[in-house]
Amino acid sequence: MERPAWAPQGIDISVPSVSRMYDYYLGGSHNFEVDREAARRAMGFIPGLPKIMKANRAFMRRTVEFASAQGIRQFLDIGSGIPASGNVHEVATALDPEARVLYVDHDAVAVAHSRAVLEGNDRAEVVNADLRDPRKILQSPEAAALLDLERPVALLLHFVLHFLTDRDQPYRAVAELRDALAPGSLITITHAAHDGLPVPLEDSEGSVEVYAETSSPMVMRTREQITRFFDGFELVEPGVVSMPDWRPDTPAEQEDPYAYAGFCGVGRKA
Repeated sequence: MERPAWAPQGIDISVPSVSRMYDYYLGGSHNFEVDREAARRAMGFIPGLPKIMKANRAFMRRTVEFASAQGIRQFLDIGSGIPASGNVHEVATALDPEARVLYVDHDAVAVAHSRAVLEGNDRAEVVNADLRDPRKILQSPEAAALLDLERPVALLLHFVLHFLTDRDQPYRAVAELRDALAPGSLITITHAAHDGLPVPLEDSEGSVEVYAETSSPMVMRTREQITRFFDGFELVEPGVVSMPDWRPDTPAEQEDPYAYAGFCGVGRKA
């Protein structure tokens, strides 16, 4: 298998990566044939996967706008993936040029491409780290340079928690991050679920089985299980809902049915 010039040395390009599959769903070019093949198989079960990813991006934009309106100027985006148009730092700095964004990902392609995109930008940086190790994120030189944890931060955990199994202790990881944040900070979450998918349950489970063959198997959770991630935060109205239902700016009749898959929410630390 030929390695593209942009692919970092040392990565296994024979195993599908969820960040590169996500890039493919969004029409990006930083993916390999193994990623495209896995993504196409997943779409065989859930044809609307690209629509779900676009709904996730739309929710991200609305939550960054919400955080900015609350006076928050610091953003910590964990599981940020491969940059696409309209990324967090673009949305945030368009609203406030003083906004600062720290991206975090453990995928080498995502980190390398992020560094290329952010070169020369002194208000945004990326750190190669994993949500399973919050201390490494919080104590990184990049976090020290960009974030003031004595002031409110918007913590973005979008389509990343469902790649942590229960063995990874995802609730502990979120609680550790929560405890490090100043009062007034926000947490914003999107998470996959069988709920809302306009396909039979066996098709939804078939897509999960495709992800089981990737570098990061997927775990579907219920609404109640997803709501547990907001322990210690005050849920912002309308609570834990489908992505298009969180403070929408698009009429419901214009939304694709696949956009209603999974759940999202925003919480505020008192």
